[in-house]
Amino acid sequence: MSESTGTLGLDRELKAKHRAMWGLGNYPAVAAQVIADLGPVLVGECGVQEGDRVLDVAAGSGNAAIPAAALGAQVIATDLAPELFVAGKEAAALAGVELDWQEADAEALPFRDNEFDVVLSCVGVMFAPHHQRAADELLRVCRSGGKIGVLSWTPTGFIGEMFKTMKPYAPPPPPGTQPAPLWGDENHVRDLLGDVVTRKNVLRVDRFSGPEDFRDFFKKNYGPTIAVYRNIADDPARTQALDRDLLELAKKYGSGSEPFVMEWEYLLVTATPDKGGV
Repeated sequence: MSESTGTLGLDRELKAKHRAMWGLGNYPAVAAQVIADLGPVLVGECGVQEGDRVLDVAAGSGNAAIPAAALGAQVIATDLAPELFVAGKEAAALAGVELDWQEADAEALPFRDNEFDVVLSCVGVMFAPHHQRAADELLRVCRSGGKIGVLSWTPTGFIGEMFKTMKPYAPPPPPGTQPAPLWGDENHVRDLLGDVVTRKNVLRVDRFSGPEDFRDFFKKNYGPTIAVYRNIADDPARTQALDRDLLELAKKYGSGSEPFVMEWEYLLVTATPDKGGV
């Protein structure tokens, strides 16, 4: 077996694991009940207009794709885990909008060069394991003078800290892959996309009655959290330790009781590709 054949095999295995992870639990519930405000924020920042050709990469259940379609854009929503499209299609029907849903790998998009006016991703492409591959694809399919918009959790914000908290309980990452929250680091994104405009902000989360409610909701619904708990399922002591660690993290970032409010930091990045008149 050649080295390239072995690499391709490992990559297919990794992507299969990613697809399975996002199929765990109920990510559409997270998108609809916790982070629903982020999609419209990204769409607004990208200036999506009626008639624009829009691609939503790692779209999940359409948190950004559906608001873009509601503005009259021609939208294609893609994701590695098409199981998430079931809820997305239901949400689109309720919103009275139409868009295309296509299974696709963010690191190998099945579209022509310069095909879209706007290419966006809302806490999605950040989870592609090879950041430069994914960034190159965003740049490739966006036309010169178009708009790329990416919204990602920051390494130092709540979700970034949550992944750090879970890391000791998770299996080691495959060689060559990069942590998702790096997409929330301004210098890293400039290395990936070149000249960008960045803005940090926070999402106000008041969905949970308290820290325990947050932890239990994510244990039940959020694929990465479920996967980590499954990794230590045969070790009650480590499971209890992770329970405590997530509880303490939620307490650190939350305040109040009625409602219990958390602030989750994100980085919003926009770029306008200049392809020399292409």
